[in-house]
Amino acid sequence: MRRQFRPAAVPAALLLAGSLALGPLAVPAFAQDLPRATPEEVGLSSERLERVGEVFQEYADAGRLAGAVGMVVRHGKVAWVDARGMRDLAARDPMEANDIFRIYSMTKPVTSVAVMMLYEEGRFFLDEPVGRYLPELANLPVARVADATGPDNIPTERATRPMTIRDLLRHTSGLTYGSFSNTVVDQVYRQANPLGQATLADMVTELGKIPLLFQPGTRWNYSVSTDVLGRLVEVVSGKPFDVFLRERIFEPLGMDDTGFFVRPAARRRFAELYGHAGAGGTLEVVGAGSYAPEETFFSGGGGLVSTAQDYARFAQMLLNGGELDGARILSPSTIALMTTDHVNDDGTSFLADGWGFGLGFTVKDQAALDGLPDSVGTYYWFGAAGTSFWIDPAQDLIGIFMIQINPNRDVNFRDQFKRMVYAALVE
Repeated sequence: MRRQFRPAAVPAALLLAGSLALGPLAVPAFAQDLPRATPEEVGLSSERLERVGEVFQEYADAGRLAGAVGMVVRHGKVAWVDARGMRDLAARDPMEANDIFRIYSMTKPVTSVAVMMLYEEGRFFLDEPVGRYLPELANLPVARVADATGPDNIPTERATRPMTIRDLLRHTSGLTYGSFSNTVVDQVYRQANPLGQATLADMVTELGKIPLLFQPGTRWNYSVSTDVLGRLVEVVSGKPFDVFLRERIFEPLGMDDTGFFVRPAARRRFAELYGHAGAGGTLEVVGAGSYAPEETFFSGGGGLVSTAQDYARFAQMLLNGGELDGARILSPSTIALMTTDHVNDDGTSFLADGWGFGLGFTVKDQAALDGLPDSVGTYYWFGAAGTSFWIDPAQDLIGIFMIQINPNRDVNFRDQFKRMVYAALVE
């Protein structure tokens, strides 16, 4: 099977004034905190971790980013947190370790966990047709892209097999995004704007009018598949998607600041979203939605906000085999299923060499090909504004990186953070 995806400068003094570095003895207490340790207690070097903060302070001083929060968890304990730069440049608000970020596609692993909770309850099989639960997506034709003359003239053919729930989880559904490539099907997506609908039900109705980009199961293509999974959760559980996530995942795990909107009392901790604009790549605030309680479209692919601490609790649950502090979310066997490569082929323009895709995560199945030192079996994902996380079971290690910059015309901050954290791993 072949995967394919086409996918004003700030004074240094101002940023220095707002920097906040939190060493191992200054890790802040949160309402739902993981246990804490010094780096040395869990096989990390304090000195080498401090280099990470220094590098990101340099980026902030140079106006290459506004601010960032990094967190490292090993052996189930928070060993290091560092907040640098500014949450809001105009207001001169320094970044804090418990600030709230738009995590965009880091929503996808959460949605995938919700789906697998229902799978464990026997509500469906992974290889059942999606159309059995979402009839709007039954019997969708497949576009003959090469024969199309434009978005209004797309010849189609019958699907050789139905789109399955597994296809949605691993992005082999035949759906697309509309914003990463320019096929005639993507052009139809941009016209129909399925992600701009009022509800997930409305989104699925719009998707039911558009042919698939390719035969289900034949290619990997990053897409709205995970948003469709959000609607699947609603139909199968009988609950609105936001309610299901809150009751079944966020509340049991103590993820108090994670959701589809920011509580009024927490707005001051909501980091601004910046983008590199103009020839000089200066930072400017970019619009990114209100995240108000009136929200009705609960994007399973990219709608959540969260904090480093909240997402660390979610990641620790996964690393623990589906349980945290007595809250059992999934079984170890289901976590193992999700973090196994379900695509198993070579090459894509989106996933790095040596990485495959499981059920909600990309999974490392070959060492060294990407030039990063994480272990085979590591799984991770990231968000459009630069956030990322990874879980390395072999090292019992979690990294969380929070930043708000899109578009980014600079270095790959996520990989820079990961490289330097692994350099601090000394035992």
